[in-house]
Amino acid sequence: QVQLVESGGGLVQAGGSLRLSCAASGLTFSNYAMGWFRQAPGKEREFVAYITRRSVAIRYSDSVKGRFTISRDNAKNTVYLQLNSLKPEDTAIYYCAAVAMVVTNSPDSYQHWGQGTQVTVSS
Repeated sequence: QVQLVESGGGLVQAGGSLRLSCAASGLTFSNYAMGWFRQAPGKEREFVAYITRRSVAIRYSDSVKGRFTISRDNAKNTVYLQLNSLKPEDTAIYYCAAVAMVVTNSPDSYQHWGQGTQVTVSS
């Protein structure tokens, strides 16, 4: 059974940093591209970043570009999201997801999802 487990969320002041982790099990991690998405209350789930299987291609949403960094360690079956210069509008539940086929920024294309980790940024 595939499991994606996020961790590292929390409450932080504006301008602060967090590092999210997503540990995968039950799948051949290196065969999957990985994405991070987020969902704020009352809003749709939105794309944050993705990274391909060998970290060759990385993409960010315009809203986080230059502040967030996605990375992965295939030996540890883990994908990370470093969040810097956090803003109150970054407050959301952050989800990691896995896709075996062509990586996109559409949540509909991802096969496996974690339960999410809450990030709250105070002003």
